[in-house]
Amino acid sequence: MGTTRPYAKVARAEAEERTRDALLDAAERLFFDRGEQGMSLSAVAAEAGVTKQTLLRHFGSKDGLTEQAFARAFDDVRDQRWDVPGDDVEQAVDNLLDHYDAVGDRALKIDAMDGVPAVAVWVRRSRELHYDWVDHAFATFLRDVPGRERARRRAALIAVCDVHSWRTLSHHLGLDRGDVRATLVVAITRLLEEDR
Repeated sequence: MGTTRPYAKVARAEAEERTRDALLDAAERLFFDRGEQGMSLSAVAAEAGVTKQTLLRHFGSKDGLTEQAFARAFDDVRDQRWDVPGDDVEQAVDNLLDHYDAVGDRALKIDAMDGVPAVAVWVRRSRELHYDWVDHAFATFLRDVPGRERARRRAALIAVCDVHSWRTLSHHLGLDRGDVRATLVVAITRLLEEDR
C-alpha cells in the first residue's frame, strides 16, 4: 500500500515536535550556561542528541533557533504572568515571585545583554510585558486614579515589582521568600491606598 497510515503520520509529527522541543531546551540551557557565543549550532545539536543538519532543518540558522527559543520562553512567561485576577495584591505578588523564583536570575542575565543585537529586542519586549503585567495585575486599583497620579503610581508599581527589586530583597538583603512577599505586599498596598 502506498498510503501512510494516519497513526504513522501522528507518530512522526510527535517525534518532530519532541526533537524541536529538545533543541529549544538545549539552546536555552547553553545560552544561560555559556552565553551566546557558547551556544554554537554543533553544541546545541549535541546537547539535544541530534545532528547539526537536523537542527538546521528545524530552524534554518542560529538566528532562527535563537528567535524561536526566545519566542517560546516569552510566551511561557506571558502565560504564567497573566494568571492573576487584576484586583488582588497578594495573588499578584505570589504570581510575580513564582516567576522570579523560577527564572529571575535568567531575566537578570538577559537584561544585562541589552547591547547584544540578537537579545536587545527581547529585552525591550520583556520590559513592555512587565509594564503590561502591572496594568493587568493592578487594573482595578488604578482604574479610577486620575491621569497624572495614575501614571506616577503605575511607574512606582513597575519599579517595586521589577526583577531588580526582587534581586535586592532576596539576594542582596538575604530575605527569604516569605519576607520578600510581605515586603512587596506592604509596599504595593500602601502605594495603592495613598490619598490622591
